[in-house]
Amino acid sequence: MQDTDRSAIIKIGDEEYQLILTTKATKEIAKRYGGLENLGAKLMKTENFEMALDEVVWLITLLANQSILIHNLKNKDKRDLLTEEAVELLTSPLELAAYKNAIMEAMFKGTKRNIESEDDSKNTPAG
Repeated sequence: MQDTDRSAIIKIGDEEYQLILTTKATKEIAKRYGGLENLGAKLMKTENFEMALDEVVWLITLLANQSILIHNLKNKDKRDLLTEEAVELLTSPLELAAYKNAIMEAMFKGTKRNIESEDDSKNTPAG
């Protein structure tokens, strides 16, 4: 498994998955929400319960698949990607509500690391 300093771990069915905010996932989130900053507001404001569940399922699938894609990139033993249908079948709405915290933790860890590295590059003298 990957480093846990930029991920949150959840259990779906009998398996543990790491939720990782990668650049690839950030681009997908930006396409869907217009940016990471809009995501928290969207998750918290969703009045329609079914729509809120759809968003959480989509995010869990996206973030959990990042660790699988990284594994598949680095290893010969390829693992199948998680599907939204599998997440829906293997979880309860109560679990999904708890996973919101894991999603936010993964986002925080991913963006914290990015901000720190951006700050470092600004401090290096030019030329």
